[in-house]
Amino acid sequence: MSDAAPCMWMRGGTSKGGFFLADDLPADAAARDAFLLGVMGSPDPRQIDGMGGADPLTSKVAVVKRSARDGIDVDYLFLQVFVDRPIVTDAQNCGNMLAGVGPFAIERGLIATQGDETKVAIFMENTEQVAVARVQTPGGVVSYNGEARIDGVPGASAPVPLSFRDTAGSSCGALLPTGSAVDVFDGVEVTCIDNGMPTVVLLASDFGLAGDEAREDLDANVALKERLESIRLQAGPVMNLGDVKDLSVPKMSLVSPPRHGGAISTRTFIPHRCHASIGVLGAVSVATACLQPVAPAASIANIPAGRVKDLAIEHPIGASVVQVTIGEAGDVADAAILRTARKLFDGVVFAAPTGDA
Repeated sequence: MSDAAPCMWMRGGTSKGGFFLADDLPADAAARDAFLLGVMGSPDPRQIDGMGGADPLTSKVAVVKRSARDGIDVDYLFLQVFVDRPIVTDAQNCGNMLAGVGPFAIERGLIATQGDETKVAIFMENTEQVAVARVQTPGGVVSYNGEARIDGVPGASAPVPLSFRDTAGSSCGALLPTGSAVDVFDGVEVTCIDNGMPTVVLLASDFGLAGDEAREDLDANVALKERLESIRLQAGPVMNLGDVKDLSVPKMSLVSPPRHGGAISTRTFIPHRCHASIGVLGAVSVATACLQPVAPAASIANIPAGRVKDLAIEHPIGASVVQVTIGEAGDVADAAILRTARKLFDGVVFAAPTGDA
């Protein structure tokens, strides 16, 4: 196995990681995963011997290739590289890293630009769903400069709006995989939902929390994390995910009334550490849970009127705005979210020898 590969390191939304062309990685999945563990420096809590940033949000990989599918430009496989365990998983999407896929594909020459803005249709291999990214390409070149701002990222960048097609049940087979908007585990009412990201939505108050606690305080709350993990392990099989002990899904999102005029406030575990913000598709799933009439989240959410609703999903460092369009049947027909991305470096990345990361 080679110990080096061409790579572009990018920030996508509030995450960052390595972007690779599929042909530049080993074809064998086990060899590929071993290489990526070496690239990130896992398993090690500091990831000191690799590129990972000692956080799940900075230990991510996007694998991209030109698509042979009708109407699709590129295929995108997301891989989560665990920080302190020798695990690489494709069990979920990442909507933040998705923001970098369009720019990366254009930079690598996989698709041609279409004027000042280029639409990139992306097939998300993890869940076999489609997203469309709009990338700024003035003069036929990707531009990362602009005035768009997202909470959790300093400064401004070019906007990368993302819209999602048919994400309901992308991993679990149904929007409400248990067939109900309310399930009970360990005496706690929850909503098990999948609108792009399998998520268990729970009221923070059921755990004796206000819901606006600092991320660090929640991470240090061992009793809370044990209760959440007990519920997660029970929810996994009934969400059609099987045994989730070694999986990064479902996410666990504690919700409470909004503090800053948004739709709802969140503290999301991904699944064992509290997210600094919230994932793109996790925000879409929580927003959708707020629209289920009898769901726990609906009882505390602030939902605007109208068929097209901008729902600000508050999180520890701001809010992510999900725009949902309600269909004729009252369901969520479309969801879109604004992200940004930036190229950090482009070159060759080297992996630590297998077993020495």
